[in-house]
Amino acid sequence: MNAFPPLPIYTGFNTPLRMEVDIHDLEVEGQVPEGLDGIFYRVGPDPQYPPRLGNDIYFNGDGMVSAFRFEKGRVDLKCRYARTDKFLLERDARKALFGAYRNPFFDDPAVEGRIRGTANTNVVYHAGKLLALKEDSPPLVMDPWTLETRGYYDYEGVLTSETFTAHPKLDPHTGEMIAFGYSAKGIASPDVAYYVIDRDGKIVHEVWFQMPYPCLVHDFGVTRDYVVFPIVPVISSLDFARAGRPTFGWDASKDVYLGVLPRRGSAKDLRWFRTSNLFASHVMNAFNDGTKIHFDTPVAKGNMFPFFPDVTGAPFDPVAATAHVTRWSVDYAGGEGIGFEQLTTLAGEFPRIDDRYAMEAYRHGYICVSDRSRPYDEKRAGSITGMFINCLGHIDHATGSSDDVYYVGPVSSLQEPAFIPASKDAPEGEGYLVALANRYDEQRSDLLVLDAQRLQEGPIATIKLPLKLRNGLHGNWVPVEDLPPRPAGA
Repeated sequence: MNAFPPLPIYTGFNTPLRMEVDIHDLEVEGQVPEGLDGIFYRVGPDPQYPPRLGNDIYFNGDGMVSAFRFEKGRVDLKCRYARTDKFLLERDARKALFGAYRNPFFDDPAVEGRIRGTANTNVVYHAGKLLALKEDSPPLVMDPWTLETRGYYDYEGVLTSETFTAHPKLDPHTGEMIAFGYSAKGIASPDVAYYVIDRDGKIVHEVWFQMPYPCLVHDFGVTRDYVVFPIVPVISSLDFARAGRPTFGWDASKDVYLGVLPRRGSAKDLRWFRTSNLFASHVMNAFNDGTKIHFDTPVAKGNMFPFFPDVTGAPFDPVAATAHVTRWSVDYAGGEGIGFEQLTTLAGEFPRIDDRYAMEAYRHGYICVSDRSRPYDEKRAGSITGMFINCLGHIDHATGSSDDVYYVGPVSSLQEPAFIPASKDAPEGEGYLVALANRYDEQRSDLLVLDAQRLQEGPIATIKLPLKLRNGLHGNWVPVEDLPPRPAGA
């Protein structure tokens, strides 16, 4: 096999692991709460072969799914590749066959027309299926206990979009999964397909519409009565792709839109709200009070994705990329204006909540924080994306406080957390955050367990891994009571 190129995204802590593992009884410092009974799933890119074109973006690696099984104060780890069509074809060929991210024009002719997804962005459990997701392809089903890949899933032929979001929303009251696909008719198409999937895993509602311009729609918001689509100008272009440029690029000249649709509405019910240029990506939560809709997301003045370059060639601006959680408010029955309220002084991304309060007014939010006022060894722990994460922050929307912050230290960084309730009926925010810590000085990882309302006290348990898990993207906690019976030997 040819060597990976000596680039930051393939060296040091970012060296691909290329290894599937089973580790029983991970070493623990402190005490894992006995009542935690379930699995924390997370996924990230881990390319099995060097890039076909000599370079790529970090987020185009093959999906490596990790499952941390919590039971009776002990934790086991299982890691498996998501065996997508791409993974299997390249393993058989013993080399990379697919070219750049979201660009089929430089693929090996042998894979023309094959699904290019990597299933590396999120892992969601719904209706008895563990779904490994990448927004350019259908869901990939994996066994929730063994992580064996079952294959791509099109909802018994009902899913007509070519794509499916990596950020579907689960309604904790109805059991529905709300989802969509953008570029739904192919690369750089303006088409969006919106879906409601019932608790039994059947698509029961479908709406197609077009965006104001083709772009990346990585996340969206869902309330009890509405869905909210943020149209932010990380534009997509077939001309870019055919010319060998990144398919996506930042266009600061374009306005931003919010598309608001009743959850069971039709295309004719879609309303567009417009504002001047800004950047927003991941969504903390959304909720509505009658026709008034609130949409909470980190907002920056400029591009936060340096791997999608400015279409004018302007250099990446890390100051303009600094984001703060901001509430956007619109009235579906009123005018076209958008109100903005910054909710915290903490700068960061990857927001999370107590998911039992998704789609409704909520109190507690959590976020990965970049705090440049704290010591940070940029040489050993530098970021490949322009954003480093050295803290976890707790935002109390009732008091406005964001003083509860955990700092991981100068030679470590943190990955996205997930919330685990202390019990099924615990009050909102009473529970734990789990998050991977990258230990750059030791070239390995720890899984931290923190009290979700006392982050500044530090971990109550540090689960020590004898290896590193590369920076991942997203993950979720699933209580054991929601999973199917564990098969013998799994």
